[in-house]
Parts: sequence; structure tokens; C-alpha cells
Amino acid sequence: MNEEYKNYFDAWETKTGAFIEYRPEAIEKAHNGTTGLSGLPFAVKDNIAVKGFSISCGSKLLEGMQSPYTATAVRRLEEAGAIVIGKTNMDEFGMGSSTDFSALKQTNNPWNTERVAGGSSGGSAAAVAAGLVPFALGSDTGGSVRQPAAFCGVTGLKPTWGAVSRYGLVAYASSLETIGVLAGTVERCRMVFNVIKGSDPRDETSHDAEEKSGETTKIIGVLSPETISKTLSGSTGSAALSPAVQRCFDKAKETLSALGYTLVPVEFPALRFAVPAYYTIATAEASANLARFDGIRYGKRPDWAENPGDLIDKARAEGFGQEVKLRILLGTFVLRSGFQDKYYNRAQQIRGVIRQNFETQLAPGKCDAILMPVYPTTAFGRGGSGLSTFAQKAADIWTCCANLAGLPALSFPVSLEDGMPAGVQLLGKPFDEQSLFNIAAQFEQLCPFSHPEGWKDFWSV
Repeated sequence: MNEEYKNYFDAWETKTGAFIEYRPEAIEKAHNGTTGLSGLPFAVKDNIAVKGFSISCGSKLLEGMQSPYTATAVRRLEEAGAIVIGKTNMDEFGMGSSTDFSALKQTNNPWNTERVAGGSSGGSAAAVAAGLVPFALGSDTGGSVRQPAAFCGVTGLKPTWGAVSRYGLVAYASSLETIGVLAGTVERCRMVFNVIKGSDPRDETSHDAEEKSGETTKIIGVLSPETISKTLSGSTGSAALSPAVQRCFDKAKETLSALGYTLVPVEFPALRFAVPAYYTIATAEASANLARFDGIRYGKRPDWAENPGDLIDKARAEGFGQEVKLRILLGTFVLRSGFQDKYYNRAQQIRGVIRQNFETQLAPGKCDAILMPVYPTTAFGRGGSGLSTFAQKAADIWTCCANLAGLPALSFPVSLEDGMPAGVQLLGKPFDEQSLFNIAAQFEQLCPFSHPEGWKDFWSV
């Protein structure tokens, strides 16, 4: 199998460009174990540390840098017998929805190489969708695992904030982001999460929460027409579902009803403010977290500088891409004296209201989960057939609310629409990932997930 797998890997990697770095010697060691994760290869997004591997974050500033240590989530998988074979491409420092903001290479969607793989964990999603690995790690700050999972037709989990250690994850917006899982099946996603979750003394925000039973009362909330109308009224139309995604969402509701779930309308009055609140908080935290990349402590230094200030200016000017510079400037602006109350503090208040909206709907005896779209479109093209950077940001409205509220969210494929995968997501109660897995596993059993042409399965047990 190894020779066949290596040839398969090389052919698909040439088409997709999923990896920034991969190790042939690691690929040779990979095999399909009889139990658990033993022998299975996996990929890691290039903002998560793996000792001896690249940790470029998709940026010229860190190109060629190798990590001196391994992230806790990766170490736990290695201890379970899984094998890291490489690091995957991403939007620079996790800032983007396409992976086209990577400064190092272009990643293509395995279903159609003229379309994006999604972002910022697009490399991980493409690697799983193409069958190069059975699962991969990514990071989710505002939808960066779930959106590329939907674009590529795989399962993507954003765990509850604090459920998985962030030790070894390069910080973008610390109060929003978490390491997530992309996998070819729901059960594989569950298996990986069960290995990486739990308290870590190196990350004081992680802890062993009391695990929910995973038992449900068969009630799923669906956004009411009033909430959708109010939400879209402030989004300049960028969050409106395309006909393809609407068909997918309708099919998801029909299938869940057929599985015996009761769908009830729910309202989230503050949802329409989610995107401005999210980007205010995320950019503010990014402006602080990325201050370390100055060409002195971290990052490539320019060939010559007159003084330390000039060195820092040149290092950042040459190393950061335009999207990263824009978000740092926005974050610095909203934290300025006189503007913090007007923007940042108000965004935090909106965040609190959004969290309360979800707590109300997910209270005991009410909904077990909330069904929502992932993204308004299927994977978009590049150039004139794509989305503007502003439209991409506005479209985050369906995913960023889970990060603002710190809730678990699971994206999974539903159907093929016009030849491309389309998916939905379930948002659940804090630390109740198991209920989401249970619902999605029932869905997958009734509606098996599709795969791109030329896909081979090396990893079924």
C-alpha cells in the first residue's frame, strides 16, 4: 500500500497544493492500523507547532522557520500512534476565508481546482478531502475550520473554547480561537477530539469539563424567518444564502426531521451585530499578539537598517501581507485612547448579549443544538468569479457567533450542489461535543458523504 499511497499522494498534492511541507520518510511509515489512530498519518496546519517541522503561518516573515517544540494536541495524537506527515497551507496568520492570502503558495479545492479550498485552514481541508490523510488539525477563530470543511466536503469541528489546549498554537485572537479537527467521517472526527481534549498545565485556559452524556431530547433549533430577515438587513446582502446553499439547508432540515428530530424556530436578536463585533475584537487582539513579530525576537530581518525602529518597520513592511497589515491597523485603531469605549468595549458588550441569546435557546429542556448555515455560498472561484475581501468578511456571520459565544460547532457535508459540496453546522451547549457528533453521525449514516473524482480510501478500518 505504501508505494500506491505515495504515488497517489504526489498526484493529488500537485493538483491541490495542500502542503507547505511534507516528509516522504513519514509517509513511508504511515499505515492503516487495526484500532484507533495507530499508524494513521495526519496533517497539521502551519500555525500549530510540531518539533522539527515548519511553522511559517503562511507568511514570508516566518518562511523557513522550524518549531523547537510540539503543541500539546499534536503530542497527544503522536502518543496515540498517529504520524505527522506534514504542515498544511493557510491564510497568513489565519486571516482570510480562502487560503489565497497565503504568501507561500496557492491551494486548490480538490473538487474543482479553479475554486478556493476555503480558509484559513484550507490546506488541511483539501488534504482530507483528497484522501491524502484521514484527518488533520486546523484552527478556528471565526469559522476557519468549519468553512473550508464545508467547501471541501469533510467534517470540521470547532470545540468549546477551553476544551483543547492552545499550547503550541500561534496566537491570532486568543479569546476566540481554538485548535479544531477536520476529518473524512464524523466518527473519525470524534475519535481525534477525544484524544486531544482535556486540561493541559501549559495552557491555563484549558480544563477537564464535566463531560455531557451526549443524550439528546431530539429538539433542534432553526433560525426563525424574522431572525434571518433582521440578520440579513445589516449585511449588505453578503450573508444571503445562495440558491445552492438554501437547497442544502432545506435538505438538512428535511433529513433531520426524517431522523425523528423536532425542529423549532429560534431567535437571536443580536446575531446581526456579530460580524462587526467579531472583527473589532479579533483585530484588537491580533494587533497585540502580532507585536512580537518584529524581526528581532521573531521573523526575518531586513539586510540593513539604520536603527532598531527602522529594522522593525522594514521587517514588517516586507514580511506581512496586505490583509495582515489591514487587520493590525484596524485593531490598533479600535484600541486607541478615545476609541476603545466607542468600538472595543461596545463589541465586548455585544459579545455578551450573543452569548446570552444562545444560553437562552440551549437551556435545559429547550434545544439540544442549533442548526445554521456555514457560509452563504459553496466554494467560490478566483478573480471575477470570486468574492471581494469585504464580502468574504461579511459572510462570516454564520460562523463567528460560535467563537464569540465560546460554543462547540460541528460542520458536516449534506449534499452536492452544482457539482460542489455544501454543508451545514450544528452549534451545541458548552462541552457537549458528543451530542453534535451523535446527530451528525446519524445524518451521515442516512446520507453518506461524497468524494471528489479520483478519490481513494486508504484509511477505512
